Amino acid sequence: MIDVVLPCLDEAEALPWVLTRMPEGFRPLVVDNASTDGSAAVAARHGARVVPAADRGFGAACHAGLLAARTEVVCVMDADASLDPAELPRLAAALAGLTSPVGPAGPAAGGGPGLVLGRRRPTGRGAWPPHARLGNAVLARSLNRRAGTRLHDLGPMRAARRADLLALGVRDRRFGYPLEMVLRAARAGWRIGEIDVAYRPRTGASKVTGTLGGTVRAVRDMRRVLAEVAP
Repeated sequence: MIDVVLPCLDEAEALPWVLTRMPEGFRPLVVDNASTDGSAAVAARHGARVVPAADRGFGAACHAGLLAARTEVVCVMDADASLDPAELPRLAAALAGLTSPVGPAGPAAGGGPGLVLGRRRPTGRGAWPPHARLGNAVLARSLNRRAGTRLHDLGPMRAARRADLLALGVRDRRFGYPLEMVLRAARAGWRIGEIDVAYRPRTGASKVTGTLGGTVRAVRDMRRVLAEVAP
C-alpha cells in the first residue's frame, strides 16, 4: 500500500474524478487546507482519508500529509485533476528501480534515498499556460545549475520514501516547498529521476499556474528558496 498525499484547497469539483481514478494499492490522503467549498466532505464521501491543515500554504499541506501518512513509500500530487492518478504505479516502479540495492549499473548504483518526479507533458488546450511554462523552465535551469541535476520540470507528481522526505527537513510552507525538496535531496546526494506524465487542463479555477498573479507568487517563493538553500 502507498499513501498518496493530495494537498487540497477548494477542489470539490475535481476530487470525484481524481479519487475514482486512484489505482489499487494507492490510498488517497486528502489534506484539506481550510477549504470553503466542502472539499473535505466530498473527499470523505469518495473514501479518502481527510487530514485538516488549517495553516494555509501548499507546503504546509504537503508537510501535514507526510506527517499523517503511514506507508513506507508516499506519493504527492495535485488534487485539481490536472494529473491522472493512473500514472502513480509508473512513478512507484521508477522509484523502486532508482533505489534498488542492485540496479543496472551494479550494487553501488542504488540502495540510497531517491526521488522521482513526473515531468508534465500537456495533453489538452490550456493545460499549461505559456507564462507558467516559461516560469517553470527558468526555475528548472536555475535548479540544474545550482544542484547539478538534469531536470526539465519541477513536477508536482512525485514519489519517495516517507522517512527520507521527513529527514530532509524541508522548511518552506508555501509554493517554494517542491523546489526546496529537490534542492535538499540533491545536496544530500539522492538519486533523482524523472518520467513523463500527462498534464491535463485542471478542473475549476486555478490558484497558481492558471493566473499570472499566482505564477508570480510561486516564482517569487521559489527564487527565495534558491537563494536560501543552495547545495
